[in-house]
This record gives sequence, C-alpha cells and structure tokens, in this order.
Amino acid sequence: MSTVLITTNQKLTFEQFIEQLPDEDGRYELVNGEIVRILATRQHDDIADFIADALNDQVKRLQLNYRVSGRIMIRTQTAEGKEQGRQPDVSVVDKTIWSTNRAAYSALLEPLQMAVEIISTNWEDDYIDKLDEYQRLGIPEYWIVDYLALGSRNYLGNPKVPTVFVYLLDENGIYQSTAFRGNDIIVSRTFPEMVLTAEQVFLA
Repeated sequence: MSTVLITTNQKLTFEQFIEQLPDEDGRYELVNGEIVRILATRQHDDIADFIADALNDQVKRLQLNYRVSGRIMIRTQTAEGKEQGRQPDVSVVDKTIWSTNRAAYSALLEPLQMAVEIISTNWEDDYIDKLDEYQRLGIPEYWIVDYLALGSRNYLGNPKVPTVFVYLLDENGIYQSTAFRGNDIIVSRTFPEMVLTAEQVFLA
C-alpha cells in the first residue's frame, strides 16, 4: 500500500475534509490537514476482505449488533489535538451508533468497536500514529496485521516473522498487546467464539 498526497491551499479541518473528499473511488484520509489517497495492493485487499468476511460470519451466526465495513471514516485526534480522518481497512461499529443518523455521510465521531489495519510500507503510521489515535479515541480492540513482517524488530523480534497484533484497551484506557503467529488462534474480545489462525489470515 502506498499513499498519494492531494495538495490543498490550506490545512483542512475534519469537517472541511469530509466536504472536499474527491469524487473518484478510493480510500482517503486526512493527515496533518491534507488529503491523502490510500493505494493498496491486491494482496492487501484480499487480506482485508478475508478478515471482514470472517467477522461478518460471526455477526450473522451469533446475530450480533455490529456492522462490518471497509468504508467507514472516523475522526481521530493527535496528542497535539489535531483532527485526523482515518479509514481503517476493516471497521466494526455498533449498529446502534451507525443507525442514529443513516442519512449522514459515513464519517463517525464515536469510537468504533474494533479497527483493523493491514501493514504496508508506511508501517509506522499503523504501529505508532494510528495506535495512539485509536487509543485516544477509545476503540476497544485494534488489530495490526503485519503479513509481510515489515515492522521493526522491536515489534516482530529477530528474525522478523509475519504477526497479527491484537491491542485491547485495559481499565485505564491503555492498549495492551498480544502477538499471534503461525497456527496461533487469534483471540478477540469482540468475537470470542471466532476460530481463526494467524496463518489463515496471511494465506488469504
């Protein structure tokens, strides 16, 4: 996945960003006041679709009050209070929140139940920036799927191996992470009955 900066004459607020979103299909984020187009590889999209399908299977089977989508925009804030617009690769949102204003554009101010990011070459965005923003917003569960083992050895160990990190908010609102590799079954607080291994995700 790579990013393309779309230049604007001024630094945008989140509201201006939503109003000025390009008409072309694609994923866009607001980063430091500027619109950035997200370009993903087919492999990246295949993994995102596989995870979304697995989560949707759980929602349907257990009749959970969630909506799963790859097209939901959320407003986050940096440590400096700067508004960002993020579009996770996979989002899980409470249907009650989603349905409060169905005529609105799909931009949420409330926290998602769960966000999933598939790692690409700009891996620091997901491991550092988005992790901080999602924790600050209060998203209870955040997955980082590093299928190419692109992150630093501080995260992945040595040798680096593909890993799914699941971050869960603790009682103090701080993320605690667990790493899943190979045939490890990914443990999800949102979907506790799901049986899905890290390897199944990587082979999607």
